[in-house]
Amino acid sequence: MYEYTAATTNATNAITATATDTEMDVTITVDASPHVSGEAATWAAGENVVVVDVGSLTQYTVTVTKTE
Repeated sequence: MYEYTAATTNATNAITATATDTEMDVTITVDASPHVSGEAATWAAGENVVVVDVGSLTQYTVTVTKTE
């Protein structure tokens, strides 16, 4: 698992994830809700957890903190 942090003041940002191996599935969740790659995510104030799973092998977690 890989863990990252990011900060934003924006209400939304697009999240896009594409596997370099075209046979791997990529799934994205934002605060445990499914998210479609390439679409905007709406951030709540404070910490928002984005999880990107690439197949069953690799997981990336990004904690996005939105400030006013």
